[in-house]
Amino acid sequence: MVAPKRQVLVKFLLLLMILVGYFGYLTYQYDFLTGGVAALITWSFFVLCTPVADAGFLLDFPLRLLFGIRMVVSEIVVWAIAISINLLAIFYSPEYYQTTFITRLCEVIILNPYPYWAIVGLSAVGTFLSIRFGDELMDVFHHKDRLVYFKHHFKHEIILLVFFLVVIFSYYQIMSTLGIQIQD
Repeated sequence: MVAPKRQVLVKFLLLLMILVGYFGYLTYQYDFLTGGVAALITWSFFVLCTPVADAGFLLDFPLRLLFGIRMVVSEIVVWAIAISINLLAIFYSPEYYQTTFITRLCEVIILNPYPYWAIVGLSAVGTFLSIRFGDELMDVFHHKDRLVYFKHHFKHEIILLVFFLVVIFSYYQIMSTLGIQIQD
């Protein structure tokens, strides 16, 4: 059996390899600068426009396990970086949004506050709920009296879960208005 810290490191390295591979592909398709900016915009899309902590999870969970930094704190930093990337790109180099489907989709969401900023809002709510839930699970895991701690927080966690499901449903309703179709 592999130690939890080693598992986190392996998963982190695998996700990092995917990101580096994607950057390599975009660099091959375009050039170094375009590939880098497009990869950053893509990463920021997954931070800002998906209602779970997926792109931020690249940092959040390892930082929590290795250094004890609460995931909500690192996720706030991740969101600040993702917002900054888009502010710089949209004001200084909007042409980078034309590189991939995801970057074009990100541009549509950013440039159309109504109704698409609701996607970002719902994503923020969903992300921070999932992060809070993750932090709570880590707290339960590290608490000496797990059963008492879990019983004390169980109703609260059920309410959070139901709210999270409502957020996910609302998110998909709004995303469907973008006309995204996955072809077989």
